[in-house]
Amino acid sequence: MTSLPLVFEAPQRAMPPRHLADLDPTERRAVAGELGLPAFRIDQLARHYFGRFIADVEAMTDVPAAGRERLRVLLPTLVTPVTVQTADRGATRKTLWRGLDGTLTESVLMGYPDRATVCISSQAGCGMACPFCATGQGGLKRNLSTAEIVDQVRQAAAAARDGALGEPTRLSNVVFMGMGEPLANYKRVVAAVRRIIDPSPNGLGISARGVTVSTVGLVPGIERLAAEGLPVTLAVSLHTPDDELRDTLVPVNNRWKVEEVLAAAHRYARTTGRRVSIEYALIRDVNDQPWRAELLGTLLRRHIGARLVHVNLIPLNPTPGSEWDASPRPVQDEFVARVRAAGVACTVRDTRGREIDAACGQLAASPPVSA
Repeated sequence: MTSLPLVFEAPQRAMPPRHLADLDPTERRAVAGELGLPAFRIDQLARHYFGRFIADVEAMTDVPAAGRERLRVLLPTLVTPVTVQTADRGATRKTLWRGLDGTLTESVLMGYPDRATVCISSQAGCGMACPFCATGQGGLKRNLSTAEIVDQVRQAAAAARDGALGEPTRLSNVVFMGMGEPLANYKRVVAAVRRIIDPSPNGLGISARGVTVSTVGLVPGIERLAAEGLPVTLAVSLHTPDDELRDTLVPVNNRWKVEEVLAAAHRYARTTGRRVSIEYALIRDVNDQPWRAELLGTLLRRHIGARLVHVNLIPLNPTPGSEWDASPRPVQDEFVARVRAAGVACTVRDTRGREIDAACGQLAASPPVSA
């Protein structure tokens, strides 16, 4: 089996133009001076963007026309939708976005009886080279800017509010489980998290408890995130408890082994008080053996603690032409039972959008198709 080299640094490409969502409150005040506007005009702009999800300055009628013209530079259109596909009777909406430089990214908006969740991308492509993931096999194109990340959430919030999922609802959950390794784009992802959770006019006001940041196990990034003081959920894409197989399934394991990753996850849980989620894509005849379930439960209980961890089992969403397939239901049920028998909570993720390649954890780098 061949695999692509790991890429921790994104290729050097020009980032998109400066956007309001790239700026923290201090930077906004400085920009107000640059534009020759009082600071409260930037606050007005921010209230429209973050509080009302408006990105068209012409719709901001409480701002004088001259002010709107000056503020326009802070709301460049960074991404445009190429296609929108729906599944699950309209409860799942996958959007393919094109950036200003032509790079493609994806997000998926999902409605549930008790919540609305958006799965967002943090990079165009991914450099982690996991062989069962179409995005990973496509390689890394570039990091997304803070604003490109935030705008996926803003547009999802607007769509949910406007009834895109059926009944109008409020976006309550954001998961960084789309294209890319979030901790490989660390500074921009953390800045985006702050914009997502800060109240208006500084952010979208989504509860930090509704935000999940995933990683394949970049231990230094986990340590840095624990020190940020952001009570978001950490999700570790483990996929197997043994180093021998994980070296192949998740090549970053060649740098940071399972026990190192679990130790970092334990420190994260202790520091933040947030239970860690262990993501485990169940692959037929690869990582679905009962002994692996038992080892997984044992290691999690030993290194993190049963009260501080939860296993989120993901039935694999096969991609066209892939050698990988989902485990049969009886095998899945046995795996869950073995993990629970070890004293660790384990549930099976609801697989959404299989027919549009949008099942969470397997967001694929699909080519654009005509709308």
